[in-house]
Parts: sequence; C-alpha cells; structure tokens
Amino acid sequence: MSNLYLVDKLYGENGLKIAQTDPDAEVVLIQDGVYLNTSALVAKGTRVYAMASDVEKRGLSTKLSGSAEIIGYDQLVDLIVANKVINFA
Repeated sequence: MSNLYLVDKLYGENGLKIAQTDPDAEVVLIQDGVYLNTSALVAKGTRVYAMASDVEKRGLSTKLSGSAEIIGYDQLVDLIVANKVINFA
C-alpha cells in the first residue's frame, strides 16, 4: 500500500513537498494541480498521475507527456481503493 496524494493547485506545493519526503508516495494531479511542476518527484522515481479531463480542459495534453501518466476516473477509483489517501485538494 502506498500513500496516494491528491493534489490541487491551492495547497499543491505543500502536498508535493511532503510527497518528496515520502518513499511510498504516489501523486494524482487534479483540477488546477495539473499546472504544478512535478519534475523533482518524477526524477526521484515517484509515480505521478494527472486526471485526463483536467489536462484536456486546460490544453496541456502535449505538455505533460512523460512527466505524468494521464488517467481517467476508473483508474483514480482503483488507486483510491488500493492506497491510503492524503488530500491536498
């Protein structure tokens, strides 16, 4: 079981800082959280996901390739059920 961080932009910077210190972190970028820079987490090997609907609404589909795995609601539900959720949204 990992710690699943749900991150929006409002408290997202704090969430990302905490996730960086957590060896069991996985991060899901939601809403305006898709604008956050997650390169330090990706470089560390942390799995980072972004919600497809939020990425598409903001026109970031081509800009996030490689830095976050784009997922849908079905995958989000699976992640929530399988992990401990820490909410920064």
